[in-house]
Amino acid sequence: MEYWNYILDNLWEVFSFVTGVIYVILEVKQKNAMWILGMLTSAATVYVFFSQGLYASSVLNVYYFAIAFWGLYQWRKDAAKVAFQKNQEDTEQDKAGPATVHLTRLPVKTVWWSLAVLVIGTALLVLVMDMLEDSMSVMDASVAVLSAVATWWLGRSYLQQWLLWVAADLLTLVMCMVQGLYPMAVLYAVYTAMAVYGYFYWRRNGRYVNSGIK
Repeated sequence: MEYWNYILDNLWEVFSFVTGVIYVILEVKQKNAMWILGMLTSAATVYVFFSQGLYASSVLNVYYFAIAFWGLYQWRKDAAKVAFQKNQEDTEQDKAGPATVHLTRLPVKTVWWSLAVLVIGTALLVLVMDMLEDSMSVMDASVAVLSAVATWWLGRSYLQQWLLWVAADLLTLVMCMVQGLYPMAVLYAVYTAMAVYGYFYWRRNGRYVNSGIK
């Protein structure tokens, strides 16, 4: 009885946990349904974080919801490119079987502008969060900006996006523990483990859409 009472009292957290686990599994497998499920997860997570005064993380999930439309379009386009390349090339990888993940090489210039966004964006967001009396402004802002960049990298299918997610998920795990959001803390522990697994899965099963780095 206490178990069900806990679920009812923390319904949005439990919902975010369940959909979040399914989401990250779909992300590792690079299934387009991930973006659709992500919209539902983000909507629930906005409420959970906002109720705890974590405003940057709340806004971040609004961003997740919006960028899901672009991410779905981008993944479908990249998948079409991979399919075209398979028809044009006769490689050993093709003989062994089709690649299950389409990848894009990470340009050096993207790394530099991403670092600039992380530093400048976090500093500015901390100022805003302090004015809003965010309960954990520095960590909340850091997670928000880091996750925003990671989501963009995810949409572009960069292998290295998993490394950003490891950092962001660990920071969010700490925030959830401090705020007493234990179901969410477990979720982000799962996210962290899956991000590590996802990195190696993509590296092992990926096929690059672009052949060069600009």
